[in-house]
Amino acid sequence: MSTQAIGMFDSGVGGTSIWREIHALLPSENTIYLADSKYAPYGEKTQKEILELSIKNTEYLLSRNCKIIVVACNTATTNAIDYLRENYNIPFIGIEPAIKPAALNSKTGVVGVLATRGTLASSLFSKTTALYAKDRLVLEQFGDGLVPLIEAGEIESDEMEVLLTKYLQPMIDKNIDYLVLGCTHYPYLIPQLKKILPPSVTIIDSGVAVAKQTKNVLAAHQLLNTSNTTGTLEFYTNKNVAVLQSLLALNEKSAVISALDF
Repeated sequence: MSTQAIGMFDSGVGGTSIWREIHALLPSENTIYLADSKYAPYGEKTQKEILELSIKNTEYLLSRNCKIIVVACNTATTNAIDYLRENYNIPFIGIEPAIKPAALNSKTGVVGVLATRGTLASSLFSKTTALYAKDRLVLEQFGDGLVPLIEAGEIESDEMEVLLTKYLQPMIDKNIDYLVLGCTHYPYLIPQLKKILPPSVTIIDSGVAVAKQTKNVLAAHQLLNTSNTTGTLEFYTNKNVAVLQSLLALNEKSAVISALDF
């Protein structure tokens, strides 16, 4: 089973930010990435809808014989991963906002969180915040409109700048020193975020931690691929292939980016 692929899915192209960290840490692993862009954003859907979509994506990755599945979506993790772990006999890796390191390292005692409605409304987010940030002021901000713009390839648009300024200025006024990105799409906005935020604000996401956890779980299950060659890289989307291609900008010969009807 060690040569079977690591499967990953997200509500769209954003989870490729997680894929990048996993591929950087585990370059010999074969990977299959599924972008469910037709149904993005998950953050505005009901828990029932998110669960149904997560099951659909999981079933596809299992049909491709993936050895482990990374739920590369904060909203899907917080709303569906417990069910997936209980109903499928395969390891699942989830994503959650990096509240803990932000709260522990904050000097001003004020931490901003930019995330989807689905993530901020989840019980998992509430529990994590209560556990690690009870003595911190946590400013939560819905990132309404950000995911559709990223999915449309409008990362550097005027509309994006207006939205980000609107969402970040109240946090800046309250003196945040950490901004937690609670959606895997949002790391693609870091250049834009840095233009708006003061240099004193540290931007933090979950990518590196998720990659390390994926490696640890693979090792624990004796599933690490020990090959010395670069793994095969497969990417599928049910919407705009061009957006996925432009974000990935891959030169590896082993990379395949395709449309998929699902």
